[in-house]
Amino acid sequence: MHILPAVSTVFIVISAILVAIGWYLIIKRKVNAHRKVMFWAGVTALIFFIIYLSKTVFVGNTQFGGPHTIKMYYTAFLIFHITLATIGGAFGLITLWTGYKSSMRNHRRLGPLTSIVWFFSAITGVAVYTLLYLLYPGGETTSLVKAVLGF
Repeated sequence: MHILPAVSTVFIVISAILVAIGWYLIIKRKVNAHRKVMFWAGVTALIFFIIYLSKTVFVGNTQFGGPHTIKMYYTAFLIFHITLATIGGAFGLITLWTGYKSSMRNHRRLGPLTSIVWFFSAITGVAVYTLLYLLYPGGETTSLVKAVLGF
């Protein structure tokens, strides 16, 4: 099951790249291409979420295995990432909804903000993955609350 975090991280990166492409396409006024790319950005984000949720429910979350001296900083960074991801996911759904419902005024206002939050969420997600699985050996696999907060 150690492959699931890597696979989910790849999907969130693909989603962020597709959002960037979608942003470029709408600037170029290629509305149909923008819609298609943003649809696939949403699909890859959903695949990420399904993999992440499945790992969390069926396997658990991995505690930070790095030095105790930086655990506090890692935890603060992780909470920041979780907050960004939650806001980005909610905004993403609303932004997709406004786009498909042709509420262009709202969509144009939300789209850039949502994209920026999504980019930072993806970047911080890759950083969390790197700290948790590449730079340091993963700690114990446990419940979400214990993995994030340590109790």
